[in-house]
Parts: sequence; structure tokens; C-alpha cells
Amino acid sequence: MSWQATVLTLFPEMFPGPLGLSLAGRALEGGVWSCTAQDLREQGLGRHRAVDDSPFGGGAGMVIRPDVVDAALDATQVPADVPRVFLTPRGRPLRQQDVQRYAQGPGLVLLCGRFEGVDERVLQSRQIEQVSVGDYVLSGGETAALVLLDACVRLLPGVMGSEESGVEESFSEGLLEYPHYTRPAVWDGQNVPEVLLSGNHAAIAAWRQTQAEEITRERRPDLWSAWLARREKNGAAANGKNGQTDPTGV
Repeated sequence: MSWQATVLTLFPEMFPGPLGLSLAGRALEGGVWSCTAQDLREQGLGRHRAVDDSPFGGGAGMVIRPDVVDAALDATQVPADVPRVFLTPRGRPLRQQDVQRYAQGPGLVLLCGRFEGVDERVLQSRQIEQVSVGDYVLSGGETAALVLLDACVRLLPGVMGSEESGVEESFSEGLLEYPHYTRPAVWDGQNVPEVLLSGNHAAIAAWRQTQAEEITRERRPDLWSAWLARREKNGAAANGKNGQTDPTGV
């Protein structure tokens, strides 16, 4: 059974968009995953299929109505165990661990907001996860949905050419990825690091680990602190296990 993406949006023509090309596009054609874009206006109200209304309390912009979203979710007929995700700057930051969890499941239902957002009541009552792809504001949730879908689809079995591509990359072990080099060995007066030409796989692995640690420490102190804490915790757990006495006394 393929991984199923269902997108609730005011602009269904934006999907699959760039995900219809390259590796994701081939996987889509091959049935590894599917993408259904459902127009929120199908559940709109009145002759003009209205989906939004002015916010209570005043303020600029419009808010997508809870009854419209609720009806749209029902119309998907997607099983309850499939996560529902609303893309919003107010959400928790999207992490690789989230992507891995989503990719290992049956699929996703993605709600793309427009205007000032979606009525909070339907997000709470339908237990919709709120996720952000970054600390910036987009015109709508569609671009963010494409980002999330791309991150998930590339992890599906058979999409990437090499399984190692999904293991040795940024965030897979809590660190940013080490730098890469290819031919020519000398370019613009710059040499490829000698260790990468040595054929010594242990030395190469050690160099790459060191580089990943240094880059993470310099560019992402938040990830570096978390990685240090996790390493310390794992080390303490290992030492505790090794230092245990046999409760039988033997």
C-alpha cells in the first residue's frame, strides 16, 4: 500500500508541483506514494463558496471558518490513525525526527492555511498537529506543505538510490553534515583534504565526524548543546550498566 498524502487547500493546482519531478516524481508515477489535493471551497458556504470570515475581536484579515475545515476533513475519508497537520508559523519547529515518524506511517493529511489562519477551535477539536517549517511567514501553507512532503517522500523505501544517503546527512545523528568534495582534486587553488584521498576509511570517518561536530558547534549552538547532553546521558547510562553488581551475588 502506497504512502498517501492528502492536502486541503484553496489552491489544489499547486500539487504535486515540483514533487512531480525527479526522484519524488518517479516514485509518484511508480505508486510508491500518492497525492490528492482537495479544494477547501468544495465545503464553502453559500453561492460564492465562502470559506472565511472576519475575526472576532477585530483586526486585519480574515480567518478560515471551523465548520468549513471540519467538513473538509470528513470529506477526505482518511482513517483516523493518519496524522493531521496544519502548517503555521505558530507551530512547533519541524524536525527530522518528525519527518521520520511521518514517513514510517500510512501518510499525512495536510491543512494549508491562508489569510490570517484557521479558527483555533477546529484545530483543537480535531487534534490537528501544528507544525512550522521556519521562523518566517509565507503567503500560505502550500509551500510549507511541499517542504514537508518532500522531506517525507525521500525517506520512503525505494525513493533514494542509496540507503546511506538517508543515514549520513544533516540531523540524522543530531549533527549537521560534514562537507563534501569531488573532482577536480585541485580547483581555484584549493586542494581536497588529503585524508579523503588516503583510502583510509577509519581516518576518513574520524575526519567527517570531527567536521560535523565543528560545523554544528559553530552554526547551530542549539543542536550542539542537545547533542552534548545526549552524549553525556548515553555515556552515563553505559557506565552505570558496566558498573552494576550482580544482584544474585554470584
